[in-house]
Amino acid sequence: MPAHSVTALTPPVEETCIEEELARGLAVGDERAFAAIYQRWGSLVHTMAARSLGDTHEADDVTQQVFIGAWRGRAGFRPERGPLGAWLVGITRRKIVDALAARNRRLTLMDAAAREAGGPRGRQAPAPDDVLDRVILVEALSRLPHHQRTVLCMAFYDDLTQAQIAQRTGMPLGTVKSHARRGLHRLREAIEHDRLPGGADD
Repeated sequence: MPAHSVTALTPPVEETCIEEELARGLAVGDERAFAAIYQRWGSLVHTMAARSLGDTHEADDVTQQVFIGAWRGRAGFRPERGPLGAWLVGITRRKIVDALAARNRRLTLMDAAAREAGGPRGRQAPAPDDVLDRVILVEALSRLPHHQRTVLCMAFYDDLTQAQIAQRTGMPLGTVKSHARRGLHRLREAIEHDRLPGGADD
């Protein structure tokens, strides 16, 4: 094989040295090195997230989470296991999976409240009213009393059972069930109210 072909398959020495230097800076908590790491790999991380999630805003959030996670977990980076860029890509993939799981939990919450409001829905593509219902639900969830909102968010966003919520919050299990039931009831009422003509906030 010609010498130039071998060179083409080998990362430039300068690039390797820069990456190793940045990795050392990250390990010791050098903020300037971390800023350079973000500048170097931020676009790649954002592109991966945007392609997987199909949403620029969610990709922004994932990108932020990746680099916050990299900074906080910098002690876990092991150069002998692979280069810094590959480590960041691995974090990105995990954050994308987390974002997709969170999206599914949000849809589960919305579908549960929609069934309370109007019975089971079919599997066809969402109608305009369905989209409106989801917007209404997000807004209604933010207006719930603190304990009801906490219980529902822990149930659907953190995927916890009512027993686990009781353990984490210190609330009696019966209280958790009561907050969940009342919270879902309020969400149902929000859909029914805002579906009516002129059904804006009181």
